[in-house]
Amino acid sequence: MSSSVEVTKLSSKGQVVLPQAIREKLHLSEGVKFVVLGEGDTIILKKIEMPTLERAKRLVKKSRAYAKKVGLKKSDIKASVRHARSSK
Repeated sequence: MSSSVEVTKLSSKGQVVLPQAIREKLHLSEGVKFVVLGEGDTIILKKIEMPTLERAKRLVKKSRAYAKKVGLKKSDIKASVRHARSSK
């Protein structure tokens, strides 16, 4: 994917307008959500997307393989969930 460079500014309400050329190129429409990362003088916006069913299946498969590798059992997960819920 080729890069596009545009200039924008921050409004008094903390809003940033993404230039139309960028919105069109990345197929962004109203309501799209982003994760915002900031460090030093750098800000990164990463579009949040729902994974496809195939990607979700791959993630579950990979997670199960890792859990098996490190010896996690269903009872360990249930105990962790119980602990997290009770510590709120």
